[in-house]
Amino acid sequence: MQQVFPSVLLLIPAYNEEDRIGPVLRSYAEYFRKNYTGKFQLVVVLNGCRDNTLSVVQRVSAEYGEVSAVVYEDPIGKGGALIEGLRLAPLTDLIGYVDADGATGPAAFAELVRRSGEADCVIGSRWIPGAVLHQMQTGRRRFASRTFHAIVRTLFSRIRDIKDTQCGAKVIRRAAAEKVHASLCIADMAFDINLLYILKREGFTVLEVPTEWTDKAGSKVALGRTSFTMLLSVIRLRLIYSHFNWLRKIFRPLENWLYRKLHAPPPNPDPKR
Repeated sequence: MQQVFPSVLLLIPAYNEEDRIGPVLRSYAEYFRKNYTGKFQLVVVLNGCRDNTLSVVQRVSAEYGEVSAVVYEDPIGKGGALIEGLRLAPLTDLIGYVDADGATGPAAFAELVRRSGEADCVIGSRWIPGAVLHQMQTGRRRFASRTFHAIVRTLFSRIRDIKDTQCGAKVIRRAAAEKVHASLCIADMAFDINLLYILKREGFTVLEVPTEWTDKAGSKVALGRTSFTMLLSVIRLRLIYSHFNWLRKIFRPLENWLYRKLHAPPPNPDPKR
């Protein structure tokens, strides 16, 4: 009997990526054409781009019909782009995402797809045995990453066992993505915490597997501002799902002011608990 492979829809959130995204899209489209017999779609979610990212995506789409774009004219953040992209989950068996810089190559993402039968969500990890890191982050970024991870472990016991929440490579089964979508409210780079916490809260399984990863030059992360924004967002998320959520009515004007001062994407409305 011929094996049936699940359909896969890959999201790539993009903000001003004209210089990097073309080769990434071609490498994914070519790899899955050659190595995957199931249906494969790649959707770039453009998040307030002010450069020629859309033109680059359109040129690749003319070569590879698997590639398409969804355009949001105003900046909505990486998390906001993924929240919108995950609305496409009903169209596929598996929906996943990777970063636009190509830090996760197509073979590494395909490995997550291959393991998708073992859990509702499969995530790549740079911090467990077996991971292959071709280019390490700078010392400052590693320190910020590990500090943030320690804060997350303290605030969210449900995901304390996950070693690398922030690796930008994840695959989710359709049913799980549809179930948790309404509870996703973090529009910035702390989105992954929101996703993993809600998946665990709803009883879905998460499998962390070692990945192959290369740190890429040209990051748009402003370390200090991004770190403060992510800290603000995880505190917000913790309060939403605590007995102290009523305090947010008092501090919401301060919260909104802080997001504006940090030039962060406006947070999505609080989900129903």
